[in-house]
Amino acid sequence: MPKRQSSSRRPSSRRRFCVGRSKSGLGLFAVKTFKKGDFITNYTGRLITTKEADELWTKYLFEVNSRWTIDGSTRRNVARYINHSCRPNAETDIKKHTISISAIKTIQPGDEITYNYGRDYFNAFIKEHGCRCAACRKKAAEARADARRAAARRAKRQKKKKRS
Repeated sequence: MPKRQSSSRRPSSRRRFCVGRSKSGLGLFAVKTFKKGDFITNYTGRLITTKEADELWTKYLFEVNSRWTIDGSTRRNVARYINHSCRPNAETDIKKHTISISAIKTIQPGDEITYNYGRDYFNAFIKEHGCRCAACRKKAAEARADARRAAARRAKRQKKKKRS
């Protein structure tokens, strides 16, 4: 009988991504490195007509073309957790009713996987509440910092005028 080896090392995970908490809700995060052009996952779900999709009350609809839409609301569709970003690190490619998502730049472990949802979705669902992607949050923070500096300069000038 062969001697059983005990190992303190756990076998490495085959998973390349995991679902986790993001600034905009749940998000999909890289566990392993994705290089530019690497396949990440497919957006899966049942194929329905766009007319049917217009009657559904869900955000996980991906329009394939003017006639067909994929209902990705099932939890087996991990791509539904990929959030929108104005500066994405992934993109979608549609071929014969299959939506594949691939990296457009290197994604390091721990980075959130994002792609641009498109102007129509942005205007319908995101614009009203404001975009929460990293690029827009950074832009808003810079604008707030600029406004604080401008207010401080104005206050300093007014103080100077009062002294004169």
